[in-house]
Amino acid sequence: AGEVEDYYGKELQKTEDLKTNACITSSKPVPKAVRDALERVHEEVVCLESCWILDLGSGSGRDCYLLSQLVGEQGHVTGIDMTEGQVEVAKKHIAYHMEKFGYQKPNVEFLQVYMEKLGDAGLADNSYDIVISNCVINLAPDKRAVLQEAYRVLNPGGEMYFSDVYASQCLSETLRKHRVLWGECLAGALYWKDLYRIADEVGFSPPCLVTASPITIGDKELESIVGDCRFVSATFRLFKVPGSSRAGPGQVTYNGGIVGHKRELVFDANFTFKEGEVVDVDAEMAAVLRSSRFAEKFLIQPSAAPQGCRCKGVKVSSRQLHGWVQG
Repeated sequence: AGEVEDYYGKELQKTEDLKTNACITSSKPVPKAVRDALERVHEEVVCLESCWILDLGSGSGRDCYLLSQLVGEQGHVTGIDMTEGQVEVAKKHIAYHMEKFGYQKPNVEFLQVYMEKLGDAGLADNSYDIVISNCVINLAPDKRAVLQEAYRVLNPGGEMYFSDVYASQCLSETLRKHRVLWGECLAGALYWKDLYRIADEVGFSPPCLVTASPITIGDKELESIVGDCRFVSATFRLFKVPGSSRAGPGQVTYNGGIVGHKRELVFDANFTFKEGEVVDVDAEMAAVLRSSRFAEKFLIQPSAAPQGCRCKGVKVSSRQLHGWVQG
């Protein structure tokens, strides 16, 4: 952890110092309204009013301050980071932003703690609606512990929405210990199949792939070190679905009304919901929509015999992700 802190805190002074695009790859273009506020926040992170959000690896706090405005004064945002310097920088701007937002009291806090040990900072079970993360979980030696902690602190129906780097194969010990590759977000990349396995073991619903894009390595020396291994930047959403929400396949109709997505909600690579349109979904998606913060935005009914035209999601399977990773 100390070497990673040094690499980010001392050696990397600007984007041009990076040797790959792993840490700056955007997995999907962002609408102008959000891009103007902050380029790295995805438009699928919607329905945020009054939510409690946890940002893993919050850095200087930019994402947190944007989210603190989106959740409103009744919501709350917690940013955690392992580096003391980043946390102190983030804290300096709390009063400024609360005044700008017109809040009577702060709805954001920053804590120095490792994301594998959220309990050390007193973060309780079932206390957050959403956990977000942007290209930092790959830096954690124990990724299972990170997902386990995220699952623990999420409320039933809660979501983990995160972007990170994934590899086409299990990385050798040589690659995992390479100092520059660690700082470039590659040495800690999880084999993509392991994400699906760990998510299942922890208790999450199957990962919903939102977007994926290849990572280019512009450094000849690093290219020779990684060999035939390929990397992608991918965004996933995982849900903590309670057993009581699991029934069977369903037919769902988006009622519209989500700010910025009144007519159409692009949920992931499989499902785009248009206002008023009936869509057949599998049991997992039906359970996700039924238990999550999106529930009141949908009419959800059990599957019935097809009557007339029904729309279906276009399935993007783990097999297709494998194809993207292999390039």
